Amino acid sequence: MHFSSLLTLVIGGEIFDLVAQSGPVAKLVLLILLLFSLLSWALILAKWSVLKRARVQSGRFVRAFRKAQRLQDVGAVAEQFRPSPLVGVFENAFEEFKRQVGTTGAVRNTTAIQRSMQIASSEEISRLERNLPWLAIIGLFGTVWGIIDAFHGLGTAGAATLRAVAPGISEALITTAAGLATAIPAVIAYNLITHSIRDFASRTDDFSLEVLNAVERQPQTARAETAEVRR
Repeated sequence: MHFSSLLTLVIGGEIFDLVAQSGPVAKLVLLILLLFSLLSWALILAKWSVLKRARVQSGRFVRAFRKAQRLQDVGAVAEQFRPSPLVGVFENAFEEFKRQVGTTGAVRNTTAIQRSMQIASSEEISRLERNLPWLAIIGLFGTVWGIIDAFHGLGTAGAATLRAVAPGISEALITTAAGLATAIPAVIAYNLITHSIRDFASRTDDFSLEVLNAVERQPQTARAETAEVRR
């Protein structure tokens, strides 16, 4: 069996026969890669769902925030936009705002409010990044295993005739293809999701500035809000 014939066999639709004829080690590797592939796709779909909902709700929350006249008005409706990471940022700022207004009747320390938003932003971004490293690990495993099997097949071919080692090369080709099929989607998804999360981090920074501006506009009406805050 020549190398070109082997490639034709794999591409031509008889790959399942090759898998059935492969050794127990190759089958075990393929099973592991299959499980990793299923895990990566589950993570990808779950993460994209979370990011999509967060993106939609963030847009809605920003519009509601900009339309509101007072922070109290935003605080009353913020919970319905909960999937958005901006909600956590606002709520931390609003809690600090209420604490200061409730104590002194005015905002005395905007730096404390800014720090509270930075803490919330870090927590929200960490939540979005949860389980994301698994995609990188799966991508690395699939790529490395594919390379190992490819070189193993070539090394074996150099030690004997191609006809004698063709079955071993076929196993190497199958596991290499399976490794790449597992790795490529995981790596692409990891990069896209990471980029999307960086965009969220930038948006939370911008939104924090908007909240801070809104807080700084409150002092002249803070005493009027104090009664509501203390209820």
